[in-house]
Amino acid sequence: MIFRETLASLFLGIFSLACYSQDSLHTPIKKVKVLPLPAFGYSPETSTYIGAVALLTLDLYEDTITRTSNTKFEVNYTWNNQLILETEWNYFFREENWFTKGKIHFSDYPDVFYGIGPYSSVNDKVGFESVRLQFIGEVWKKIGSKLYLGIGPRFAQFQIKESKIPTLVSNHFFGGLIRIVRDNRNNILTPTKGHYITVMNNHNWSDRYYSQFEFDARKYLPLNNKSSVFAVRFLHYSVFGKAPFFDLATIGGDKILRGYRFGRFRTNHLTNLQMEYRSPCFWRISLAGFGGTALVYDSFNQINEKNIKPNLGVGLRFIVDKNEGTNLRFDYAIGRHGENGFYISFGESF
Repeated sequence: MIFRETLASLFLGIFSLACYSQDSLHTPIKKVKVLPLPAFGYSPETSTYIGAVALLTLDLYEDTITRTSNTKFEVNYTWNNQLILETEWNYFFREENWFTKGKIHFSDYPDVFYGIGPYSSVNDKVGFESVRLQFIGEVWKKIGSKLYLGIGPRFAQFQIKESKIPTLVSNHFFGGLIRIVRDNRNNILTPTKGHYITVMNNHNWSDRYYSQFEFDARKYLPLNNKSSVFAVRFLHYSVFGKAPFFDLATIGGDKILRGYRFGRFRTNHLTNLQMEYRSPCFWRISLAGFGGTALVYDSFNQINEKNIKPNLGVGLRFIVDKNEGTNLRFDYAIGRHGENGFYISFGESF
């Protein structure tokens, strides 16, 4: 059943995008482009989902320095009776002297909780329902060539319905972050060359204070006369103090270690290495292969074979905007102990 739904979503997505793109092959470059599309597919977190998404790309400045900005508005309803409303943005000001990014998320979301720690079993899972509101916003100031210093607020509130598990309770946090970034990627959604390196520190207040540290390094290498790309990402994330379960280091989903359900493992520390090879195939179609591994652990002296969470996957890319190189991504990945997932999203995972 999962594979039939996956294949149906895949071919319907390609067909609808091909029809949309036929009329835009020879249109002039626009400063603001709106790409409205139906959203449908399958993921481990949602089962089958339907909805709508609008991707806006903005190229407002007539210079060769400022990269294209983007924003996304999305609404989805899933076969698990989940309602998800979300918007994200990445916006460069003139000559990239300033940059802002962020996300606003609301969901009424039946979900599954596996416990906290790296050794949880699928037999430990319990269902719960929650209403979630999340906001994160950042403003970066250029302090050097492609070098930025950023700050911003964070807020989240999880209202848990009728839970009998002590760690699975309603909670919220307010926080602030500071980060330093070196970013010379040629594109935000679908980079093909350059690198991205950031160090971030969060300070948060819930029922008690806790902090978070993140180091994220990505490199993109053009290959085969620049037609193919080899991408690699190293990510380390640590939580210090008593954080709510929903703000712990978490693997899974379409961004970090595809193939695992988002929230499958929640713990204090995460170290992830991911590699991906992307190569054009024909027309607007490209293929991708990716794999990697993560370590999830409660403390630095608690690492063994059971902490290792590998993944392996293949993907298909369909270019929806040839001028900007924006693509729609279809990925299927497998993980350890039978974990697997299928994902549909704009832009690359990293």
